[in-house]
Amino acid sequence: MATAGDPASLPPSASPFSSNGALESVPFSSGNPRIEETRGVVLLHPDPPAAASSSSSHLPVGRKPRVCVPAVPNHMTYADFCRFCGAFVPHMLEMRIVRIDGAEDQYSVLIKFDTLSSTDSFYKHFNGKRFSSLEGDVSRVRFVEDVHYTQLIEHAHSSVTSLAEQPNCPVCLERLDQDPGGILTTICNHSFHCSCISKWTDSSCPVCRFCQQQPEKSMCSICGTSENLWICVICGNVGCGRYKGGHAIEHWKDTEHCYSLELETQKVWDYAGDNYVHRLIQSKTDGKLVEYNCYGAHGADGMCSICSGDAGMDEAILNSKVEAIVEEYNDLLTSQLDKQRNYYESLLLEVKEENEREVSAATAKALSIKHQKLQTKLDKCIEEKSFLDDINANLVKNQEMWRERIRKVQEREQAALRLKDEKIEKLEAELRDLIAHIECQDAVAAAPESISSDIQGGTILPGPSTPSSSSSPVRAARDRKRN
Repeated sequence: MATAGDPASLPPSASPFSSNGALESVPFSSGNPRIEETRGVVLLHPDPPAAASSSSSHLPVGRKPRVCVPAVPNHMTYADFCRFCGAFVPHMLEMRIVRIDGAEDQYSVLIKFDTLSSTDSFYKHFNGKRFSSLEGDVSRVRFVEDVHYTQLIEHAHSSVTSLAEQPNCPVCLERLDQDPGGILTTICNHSFHCSCISKWTDSSCPVCRFCQQQPEKSMCSICGTSENLWICVICGNVGCGRYKGGHAIEHWKDTEHCYSLELETQKVWDYAGDNYVHRLIQSKTDGKLVEYNCYGAHGADGMCSICSGDAGMDEAILNSKVEAIVEEYNDLLTSQLDKQRNYYESLLLEVKEENEREVSAATAKALSIKHQKLQTKLDKCIEEKSFLDDINANLVKNQEMWRERIRKVQEREQAALRLKDEKIEKLEAELRDLIAHIECQDAVAAAPESISSDIQGGTILPGPSTPSSSSSPVRAARDRKRN
């Protein structure tokens, strides 16, 4: 999968940050920076059009069964990536984890497949697919034309799948070519079976414990510088040394935390005693803790070549002082913890008081806003009530006026009805008299001549009035009108 060589012997297309036609050159690196590091350039085919990425006719012509999955999140372990590939893992001959220059929190995977059809299927299935349904990171798959290593190292001459004598897997101790599931090479250039590394849930290497998730660079919490940094071994505050901004010693003056660790040399400084007090330091070669006292060679007589002292006597003196040192350290640690507890308790008390003040201020503000809203609503209700009271007073006034008008109209109607009744009664009486007169004349005219002569000159007396049948309909109509 890879080709090793000197940077000067590489073709022009392999130079970093250059392109040959449609190919894109991407520099990468791998390996443990503290031991050895491999640098190289991978030549990638351009992405096909988005609308035609699912069609085989639009894939790069002359492509090889090798792809690159760039920008894999650092939180995904090797086992997570193997589970993400799923059923395609048995078709992978080799997977190599590399770092793309400029991507601090990501890594890339170079994959070699057994057939071109498996490569195309992997591209169509995983290009544009999310690594996780809970996150927005999307996987991108690029076809690889070639990989050039710009630095010669032991395992960079050829692919691990083509060596005459295959090394063993550090997990199962079997040969790497005996597992059909392929070989995975970690970021620190250690190779494993994919089936073995998929059971390793940690993000570190099972051999050297090198973690792909590199810690963030420390900087001074005050000025932000990353040089000559000291960290407080009690509270973890990071500050610069006295030859920079002097913020570490200012932290000691403010908190009385007298022990500080220099990040570069891993040495502990005591501000109170103004000297180094470390017993163990970290080796720069393998990262292990070693004792930091006398490095001189001791001869057969027990004498040190540097301090010219008796090593046995020094050891006896040291052993005699161990108990006193432990007791002194325990007392010192207890006092520092008490001061630390008091310091943080005071901080917690201040935070609690500040929270209470903020809560009370927020409550008062909320009550004031609520009171203003209620007062505005009350004023509006009072205004509406006043308006309704005015309307009610006008309506009551109009009601009295209309009642008076109705009463006058009713009185006029009653007076008119009485006058009409009187006229009707008078007319009825006149009508009765007229009818009686007419009947009397008719009776006189129809009587014999002897009787009519007697009647003539006589006087007619009014008799009891009887309601005539002709006047009853008029009275009934009048009664209905009254009702």
